Amino acid sequence: MFYKFARSLFKLFFLIFFRLKVSGKEKIPAKGPLIVCSNHFSWLDPPLVACTIDDRQLFFMAKAELFKIFILSFIIRKLGAFPVKRDTADRRAIKHAFKLLEEGKSLGLFPEGTRSKTGETQTPFNGVAFLAIKSGAPVLPVGIKGPYKFRKPVEVNIGEPLRFTEENCRSRGRKLTDISENIMQEIKQLTKDC
Repeated sequence: MFYKFARSLFKLFFLIFFRLKVSGKEKIPAKGPLIVCSNHFSWLDPPLVACTIDDRQLFFMAKAELFKIFILSFIIRKLGAFPVKRDTADRRAIKHAFKLLEEGKSLGLFPEGTRSKTGETQTPFNGVAFLAIKSGAPVLPVGIKGPYKFRKPVEVNIGEPLRFTEENCRSRGRKLTDISENIMQEIKQLTKDC
């Protein structure tokens, strides 16, 4: 209930202040586990992505530092976010992510791990590829084209779901880094197609 209310408020905010334009919504799988991945250059990216995937709740993996701020921690936990310790293999966060996917829920991730200060896409971490291969969940690439400036359009382009099964990747000899780069390239292309 709180998630839907917050998403409605943010959607109104984006429509009024940034003339939000979304394309590719028909590509969003209606049900089943899903990993939604986007480029990341602003703190507004998580609520924006949540607003574009509006038939499903997104559970975002967010940096642990955000959960040290009491009010913010309370709000983002209510919205379904969970902490991850960056620059380490955070087993607790990975276990929670797998649990969400096993339950058929949607996971929100930024493969770059942090915001890009230049707006250009950065080298991705391998976490998304690992989760996709081990869970079998499709990866939905999302490209955001800004900047977030008052009354300037913010465009979101949703791509075709990508599938990476463990068996398929092993037979082709694909490595996590290759798959991570593939996902990031799809996202990068979507920012150009906006």
